Amino acid sequence: MKLNELKGNQKARKARVRVGRGVASGKGKTAGRGAKGQKSRSGVALKGFEGGQMPIHMRLPKRGFNKPNRRKLNGVNLGRLQQAIDTGRLDEKSVVNAAALKAAGIIRRELDGVRILGTGELKTKLDFEVAGASASAKAMIEKCGGKLTLLSPKPTETPKQSEKAEAQEAEVKEAEAQEAEIKEAEVKEAQESETQKLQDTAQNTGAQDTGTKESQDTAQDTGTPAKPTE
Repeated sequence: MKLNELKGNQKARKARVRVGRGVASGKGKTAGRGAKGQKSRSGVALKGFEGGQMPIHMRLPKRGFNKPNRRKLNGVNLGRLQQAIDTGRLDEKSVVNAAALKAAGIIRRELDGVRILGTGELKTKLDFEVAGASASAKAMIEKCGGKLTLLSPKPTETPKQSEKAEAQEAEVKEAEAQEAEIKEAEVKEAQESETQKLQDTAQNTGAQDTGTKESQDTAQDTGTPAKPTE
């Protein structure tokens, strides 16, 4: 056997049809497109267009919906975990979670978590910290004496939601700062008015004392009794 003698099985590789290569080929001249018309021209793709009548994808009824925030979980069977333990890739003493399974090569990506499924047989006691587990998997884990802890899903926020939350938080902080400034100004104004009142009272009292003394001095000089000040 030589390299130049290697070839595939018969009819394993089918040659593509080369159109427009002469009339004798059967796909020459019009190349299987027929004569004239829109579909014989280049650059035409009538995908789903039915000449103006209601297309099939609009005639058929629609039902159900796709959940926008659906979690993507890795499904892992118990039999696969037991096989990883037997080969030494997974430590039976450590907690089984998404990070441990990724390190062992059982899953490629952590995604939104791991869901344990009941296919296969588990013989080892294991402690799990996963996003979910089927009823059969839970029963087998408890039968082996293991522990199953279900992690609560993390709330997923879209960029618009996070931006909106940040904007609301900034508005609240700004409102609090303005309210604090207003309170501080009110306190300062009250203190200033109180100080002004005390100063006015002191000035009035001093003026009254000065007037009383002057009237007493005048009365002594003239010999007349001084009038009491009101």
